[in-house]
Amino acid sequence: MMDLNLSPAPDADLIKDTTEATFMADVVEASRTTPVIVDFWAPWCGPCKTLGPQLEDAVRAAKGAVKMVKINVDEAQQIAGQLQIQSIPTVYAFHNGQPIDGFQGAVPQSEIKAFVDRVAKAGGGEAPGDAMAEAIAAAEEMLTEGAASDAAQTFAAILGEDPQNAAAYGGMVRAHIALGDLDQAEAILNGAPVEISKAPELEAAHAQLQLARQAADAGPVTELEAKVEADPSDLQARFDLAQALHANGKVEAAIEQLLEVFRRDREWNDGAAKTQLFTIFEAMKPNDPVMLNGRRKLSSMIFA
Repeated sequence: MMDLNLSPAPDADLIKDTTEATFMADVVEASRTTPVIVDFWAPWCGPCKTLGPQLEDAVRAAKGAVKMVKINVDEAQQIAGQLQIQSIPTVYAFHNGQPIDGFQGAVPQSEIKAFVDRVAKAGGGEAPGDAMAEAIAAAEEMLTEGAASDAAQTFAAILGEDPQNAAAYGGMVRAHIALGDLDQAEAILNGAPVEISKAPELEAAHAQLQLARQAADAGPVTELEAKVEADPSDLQARFDLAQALHANGKVEAAIEQLLEVFRRDREWNDGAAKTQLFTIFEAMKPNDPVMLNGRRKLSSMIFA
């Protein structure tokens, strides 16, 4: 089990006030280890009161990849003069003892985040989105390799840091499906925040859960194949065969059987073949060639 180490450092380690007397230690020397963002502000500066908290939030979100120091220019006029601070708010980023980036004035939150991400990367760290993406990729690899329990723990750790991460939520559901715990998978899916409930990752997980429940009731492939061979027009037997094939990992063959049901009678059982095809497609990766081929064939029938 990998150690994600996603927990943020305490605020005292990330954000502090400094003075002229401690500026060298808190900024110049400290930046040789971790990039330091310096917020030059003053109590009478209106925009500073907005920018400061937004900058602090972005620094916390970087989870230790950068640190922040605040300095009141009214009490540090010598430092402000040396750095040619002509207006506030002014923000500088220091790395290896030198200023490497900066901006003046209040800017949108998106620009603040982009600034912090640049500084983090300049220091050899990762932007928080990059770290999350790597953690999700690692969990997906565990799931692919059959380590579903480890994958579930990893996805849970990611959700502990980012409760609205749709990819991690979908992964958590799929991990429990792989473990055979379908009720728990459904409970996780139903508990997803409403903001991400329609995200593609959760829609795919829902489709996989539907297919997993069907698999539990699927009949034996050989018997169903014989039944279809004996009566090719038995659409229920062909539909059941498709479910059994899918349950046994024969996805392409299942799609072909459903396409044949649709070709013979697209309205059969309230369009069950098309509905089942869409469920299978939804559960597959967007670039899966089997899925893309199946979609093309279905479209050609629909619009023929």
